Amino acid sequence: MLIDDAISQGARLKLAAETLGLAARTIQRWRLQKEDRRRGPLTAPANKLSVEEQKHVLAVANSPEYRELSPKQIVPRLADRGQYIASESTFYRILRATNQLTHRQRSRPATHRRPKEKTATGPCQVWSWDITYLRSSIRGQFFYLYMILDVWSRKIIAATVFPKECSQNSALLFVKAFHQYSVDPKSLTLHSDNGGPMKGSTMLATLQRLGVVPSFSRPGVSNDNPFSESLFRTMKYRPEYPSRPFATEQDAQKWVDAFVHWYNTEHLHSEIRFVTPDDRHYGRDTAKLKNRKNVYEQAREKNPERWARQIRNWTPIEIVRLNPERKRPSEEGLKSEAA
Repeated sequence: MLIDDAISQGARLKLAAETLGLAARTIQRWRLQKEDRRRGPLTAPANKLSVEEQKHVLAVANSPEYRELSPKQIVPRLADRGQYIASESTFYRILRATNQLTHRQRSRPATHRRPKEKTATGPCQVWSWDITYLRSSIRGQFFYLYMILDVWSRKIIAATVFPKECSQNSALLFVKAFHQYSVDPKSLTLHSDNGGPMKGSTMLATLQRLGVVPSFSRPGVSNDNPFSESLFRTMKYRPEYPSRPFATEQDAQKWVDAFVHWYNTEHLHSEIRFVTPDDRHYGRDTAKLKNRKNVYEQAREKNPERWARQIRNWTPIEIVRLNPERKRPSEEGLKSEAA
């Protein structure tokens, strides 16, 4: 019914089916075949295990000796003792039928959930930070750039080069930026990766003392911290980025300071309507975008035949989301596809 309703409003069958996790060919087959004519096997297999044999398989799998092992481990051990009860696939099938096919050891694998969505409607509400390597002139040794970014304005809040990675350096950098921008701790969320300098005891104690809420990415998932990753890519793909390693920590800091000045005051960021992060952070972008809108409206009035559509969108972006929640397919989604 949902797919028929979407198609009647102009949606394509393939897109409507994919929204519900189906294939277009499946929908076509369902329409041709009004009822499911599959009957399944009429007789039980001749080699089917009896009820007593199935109970024996469960008893062996749940015995104190084997209850923490998988069927892949149970079957060879039984064979070493000269016993064959059932194959691995039979063990798995019987355990699955009785809802016992779960992790069978005391130590369960770690599960990591996707970070909750963070929403910023103004500066100093959500900060993202990370650490990247800077090559030194000594092979195998690096300098470490700690960089904090405001998610809403894309302004680089702090960027300092340190000789090593540790939570003490993280705490020093954050405390300096916290007081410099007079942040309200109740409204700030600090998001970072899952590394040691981010989750070290010194850093966590500092955040707790200041009343700032920490947020962390999943281990090994760089997409959970996209703003910092994108910033590092922009930095290292700059034409001015040195092709040779930095000789000293001071040389690295000098280059980073020049990059931060360019990024905050000259770089027209594509994700914030091509204004500089400083203009957006301090509210100067509103007047600039309004002026651009007026320029475009005057150009359209002068030559209306050259404008087939509306003018370019120069409205300021009001909400920025970090790790936005994934939208589930729904009836409203199908209707929007139809529209």
